[in-house]
Amino acid sequence: MNKPLRRVAIFCGLLVLALLIRDNWLQYVRAEELNTHPKNKRVTIERYAHERGNIIVDGKPITGSVDTKDPYYAFKRTYTDGPMWAPVTGYASQAFGATQIESIEDGILTGNDDRLFFDRTLSMFTGEKKTGGDVITTLNGAAQRAAYEGLGDKKGAVAAIDPQTGKILALASTPSYDPSSFAGYHDKDSKAWNDLEEDPDKPKLNRALREIYPPGSVFKVVTAAAALENGKVTDIDAATETPEPYKIPLSTKNMKNHASGCKDASLKRALEVSCNSVFAKLGDEVGRDKMVEMAEKFGFNKEQFIPVRAVSSVYDKNMDRGGNALSSIGQFNTATTPLQMAMVAAGIANDGKLMKPYMIDQLRAPNVDIVTQNEPEELSRPVSAENAQLLQAMMESVVTNGTGSKADVNMPGVRVGGKTGTAQHGEKNKARPYAWFISYAKTDSGSPVAVAVIVEDDAGTDREDISGGGLAAPIARDVMKAVLKSRS
Repeated sequence: MNKPLRRVAIFCGLLVLALLIRDNWLQYVRAEELNTHPKNKRVTIERYAHERGNIIVDGKPITGSVDTKDPYYAFKRTYTDGPMWAPVTGYASQAFGATQIESIEDGILTGNDDRLFFDRTLSMFTGEKKTGGDVITTLNGAAQRAAYEGLGDKKGAVAAIDPQTGKILALASTPSYDPSSFAGYHDKDSKAWNDLEEDPDKPKLNRALREIYPPGSVFKVVTAAAALENGKVTDIDAATETPEPYKIPLSTKNMKNHASGCKDASLKRALEVSCNSVFAKLGDEVGRDKMVEMAEKFGFNKEQFIPVRAVSSVYDKNMDRGGNALSSIGQFNTATTPLQMAMVAAGIANDGKLMKPYMIDQLRAPNVDIVTQNEPEELSRPVSAENAQLLQAMMESVVTNGTGSKADVNMPGVRVGGKTGTAQHGEKNKARPYAWFISYAKTDSGSPVAVAVIVEDDAGTDREDISGGGLAAPIARDVMKAVLKSRS
């Protein structure tokens, strides 16, 4: 071979080598990046080329797929009672992507998950149409409806848990939205999306998981738990030696009580009528570090994944004595999600054992084989069984003798424990307060449900009439009743 031909051959060989390297780089190294790139329309087109699997509650689908006859996107997502279930499902939109279960379990729902490889391969030989798998939730339909209808036109949220397993039974947030309204990619879908984006009430915000609020007096059960666990109180009926007025540490201000009879009140009586001074004093005696430790055992200062992410609730690790005293009654900069406060109630109801919350029971292949089965998992033991039972006695007294009477389900063999809260917030606490209630129902076979309710705003209630016992407790009662009736 002469020299010019040899040079041409070498050059062509280098071009072929470069092509092979580039091809392998694109197909293997960058494959995942390109497959998931937002501008890769083939991925979205393929996702909606066949019927999507369903999200299941009580054995029935709360989602569906409709044939659009569209040349690009053959199927569009539909939702049954979309606004009620949106905090659980999230949305799957041809134009705006997916969130929550629709996003996290997208592989199962589209049928593209590697765990469904055998099912996909088999369908190639049988000629069956490709379909997605199903997500079986832990949700209780009756409890979810009671929560959603109880909130009504109020702004707020509800979280309900089975204390014995950690299964989430209800997760409601209002105002809500219908995921079906923007499931497509046409102009009307864009308008529905833009209207939601511009809505000042933020209907797409999942208030049960993604909003944190000052807990107010419902946090006092955490302070009571810390006082019992650290030996600051050994007899819940004994006087606490709390002066009236009680001065906030490192401050010239006195702690304001909204109840009477708080001087030297016992721990039990202080929880019944919600004495600020007693719990601020106990929080100071326990100390910031031990209060942080107790809050974190219940789940504070850490994100929860159910598997949807819930933001961290906050108990400040660096505040001074005065801040700790105020935080011990759920004020200062203490902040929590409704899910977190449901976890507090659940841990106490389950005799001190806090189970990890979760809302997906099974992942199921299109041929109904079980791909994944989730099992209950212990998260922590915030309090001993003995102290949990003392806390139960106090919370049940709140319902029978205190501020939580409207939470009583009045069902034979069922005991209800609860705690009210009215959380001040805003500049100089001038904003309308939040109404809280946490509770559980318990039978001789254990507690089947614990609930947290927050009413962020109720336009029909005067400011002076806002209370956890008045606004939030009846919603908690109805959710607990729904769970109890569904299990009877």
